[in-house]
Amino acid sequence: QTDWAEYEKFHNYSTQAHEHKHDLVAQFLAQTQPSTVWDLGANIGRFSRIASRQEINTVAFDIDPGAVELNYQQVKKDRDRHLLPLVLDLSNPSPGLGWSLDERDSFIERGPADVVFALALIHHLAIGNNVPLPQLAAFFSRICRWLIIEFIPKSDPQVSKLLQVREDIFMNYNQADFLAAFSEKFDLQASEQITDSPRSLYLFKKKD
Repeated sequence: QTDWAEYEKFHNYSTQAHEHKHDLVAQFLAQTQPSTVWDLGANIGRFSRIASRQEINTVAFDIDPGAVELNYQQVKKDRDRHLLPLVLDLSNPSPGLGWSLDERDSFIERGPADVVFALALIHHLAIGNNVPLPQLAAFFSRICRWLIIEFIPKSDPQVSKLLQVREDIFMNYNQADFLAAFSEKFDLQASEQITDSPRSLYLFKKKD
């Protein structure tokens, strides 16, 4: 058993919120008409399958090997030829390898994907790993053409847990600064607050 393999049992979404989030991701995805999707922080792949079941080639990345293994077992059970679960530490992604670092592409060089999902993720990067929002926006703009991203405010219990064990030095971690940072690299196409939740979902398109 690993930290996040049982996330589905302890996340703080109500049934209504979870269903609404699922529907929003599907709606936003339909606007992009992608061939490839990368789901970052995919856990067991619940949202990845919104894409793969439409025969969109989807890679589900997660740092937790237990969650990735559960996802893989479900892929085998479903015989899903369009979903590939992989272990990845997004705060230290795979570099180029081999002679002159050119024989194997780095994580970033393997993109860009048509669409990236960043669901229930940004607080881990911004607060858990101290990455400023402008740097996150710049990173995502390198790996995707469209971005479906969930913003989790400080009022959310999961963010509160992160801040229980450290000083809150994140004065710029708020919805206004999030939008300002990401609007430098992307054009906002749609947004909606998730029902029965302080969280919001955004659809961005990379600027030309």
